[in-house]
Amino acid sequence: MPFQDQKIKFAMVGLGHIGKRHADMIFRNAESELVALIDTRAKEELNLAPEFRHLPYFNSLHDFLGAGVEADVINIATPNGCHAQQALQCLEARKHIVVEKPMTLTRHDAEKVIFKALHVHKHVFTVMQNRYSPPSVWIKDLMERGVLGRIFMVQLNCFWNRDERYYSQGGWHGCQELDGGTLFTQFSHFVDIMYWLFGDIENIKAKFNDFTHQHLTDFEDSGFVCFDFVNGGMGCLSYSTAIWDQNLESSMTIIAENGSVKIGGQYMDKVEYCHIKDYTLPELAPTNPGNDYGAYKGSAQNHHYVIENVVDTLKGRNTITTNALEGLKVVEIIERIYAHRYKVNP
Repeated sequence: MPFQDQKIKFAMVGLGHIGKRHADMIFRNAESELVALIDTRAKEELNLAPEFRHLPYFNSLHDFLGAGVEADVINIATPNGCHAQQALQCLEARKHIVVEKPMTLTRHDAEKVIFKALHVHKHVFTVMQNRYSPPSVWIKDLMERGVLGRIFMVQLNCFWNRDERYYSQGGWHGCQELDGGTLFTQFSHFVDIMYWLFGDIENIKAKFNDFTHQHLTDFEDSGFVCFDFVNGGMGCLSYSTAIWDQNLESSMTIIAENGSVKIGGQYMDKVEYCHIKDYTLPELAPTNPGNDYGAYKGSAQNHHYVIENVVDTLKGRNTITTNALEGLKVVEIIERIYAHRYKVNP
């Protein structure tokens, strides 16, 4: 088995908040080795931790791939609009890849990445860290065992604060070409949880508004989306980044044949309600704290599980937790929702 008795060598592309989180998780994994860092900015601008300052540093993926540095896996945590092209570059160089959410900004690009990966026999790992939180693992088990029976209604609420502290002047956040929209950058991992649990959606109806971000972003800050699940039941997604000062909640309520469940908290990290026929809620492991970016907060710190899954998969001990086809489906669902942004109601 390849890699069985050796460390997996990682290179990191993109060293913003999330890229540094990836680098730290790679560094902390005993079976991993971080061999290079890649970012368009000067190394001195990045305020790197001491353990990373000695690593080979490149200002472009092209320069890194041409330098002959040995790497097995390349992690991509650059602006969303760069993911597809960089993923294809890495696969062309015969590297496994880890792509931060969202995998791409269009289904067409996601299909190109998957086709290339199949052609060169390399893995594509997509990052959907909410799958690892204890409430998500618990509710997935309930769904797989059919404990809830038929699903009637699902309500997903994502209400976060993203103001000028996040959408800073000159940054890529808020740019249509590089960001893609609120659902892509902020909430694609919640769309992933919905798809993971309940499957695909159809009969989409949606409304959008831009309450506070007219001068900060190229797109909406809020939306209501209603739909039916292909597997039965109906759902709605309400989201906003116009919440004043701090995050309000991320929550999911499930109304089903045999009972009702609500997972809530700022990061969907608590079981707030569970009343199911002939069932007692077990004690769940604590959820990791949210990513703290100073002025604003993100979802739970689960990236170490992503790195563990890459290592376990390449060493033949496990399979991919979030595969490229699931990453494609999340992109496609968001693309179909956003198709309603430009429709004019009669």
